[in-house]
Formats: sequence, structure tokens, C-alpha cells
Amino acid sequence: MGVALLRRLPVSPVSAVWCSIEIQPYAQKGEIAMSLTNQQVAGHAFLKDLYEDDYYPDHVLDQAKAILLRLCGRIETERPADLAALYALTRTATEEFNALEAEFEAAGSEIETVAREVIAEDFWFVASAYGFAEADAEKLVAAREW
Repeated sequence: MGVALLRRLPVSPVSAVWCSIEIQPYAQKGEIAMSLTNQQVAGHAFLKDLYEDDYYPDHVLDQAKAILLRLCGRIETERPADLAALYALTRTATEEFNALEAEFEAAGSEIETVAREVIAEDFWFVASAYGFAEADAEKLVAAREW
């Protein structure tokens, strides 16, 4: 059973939007996820190929998946009007992945070629699912350091 929260989210320096966000427990211990309205995204198995490979530690992948889910939540909340606005959101998420690289390394892994491709594909999936199929896959993760 989820818990509904009422939260004020900034839209611009002078305005804000109140929205209801339902937080539901994951199967993973202590992890929570936002209920997403886009059913295509809500049902997507993010980073699936990486979870199936023992080289990538699940606890770090869980953090990576959370970054992608937060990106989806921000897209649903902020509703970017154009590609420039979308790229601003994906830049923030990409920078979170940059910071996560140290977690991968500490766990004896890294964001290497396979992981880069899977992550970039999920960024493009998100863009496409929210109506930005024309998004440039490289621009979605342009801030990457991996």
C-alpha cells in the first residue's frame, strides 16, 4: 500500500505547483519509488541487461535505476515544452550518473561500453515514452563522463 504525499514543487523562481505523489515500497529493502502516470515507463524494466550480468552490483544498479525514475518523475512534474527543456532535465540525471561512477568502481565494476549503451538506451526510451522520439540520443547524455 502506498503513501500519498502532498508536495510543493518549484516550477520557476516565482511560482510552484502542488502535486500529489504516491510513494510505494519496492521489493528492495528500504527503497521507495514514485508512482508514474506514464504506464509505458512504469512498466519498463530499467537497466535489465545490467541486472542480468553479475559484473554490475545490484545495489549500485538500484541507485542508477532510481536516477532514471527521478528523471521520469521530473518530466511528469515539469512537463518540458521542448527538447531544450528535456535536455536540461537529462543533463541533471546524467550528472547524477557521473557521480555514481565512483560507486561502481568501489564495488569492483565500472560504467564501461555495455553499461554506457544500456544507460543511453534507457535515457532515449524515457524521452521517447514522453513524446520526444526526435531527441538526439547523444544530446540526452551529453554531460556524461563515462
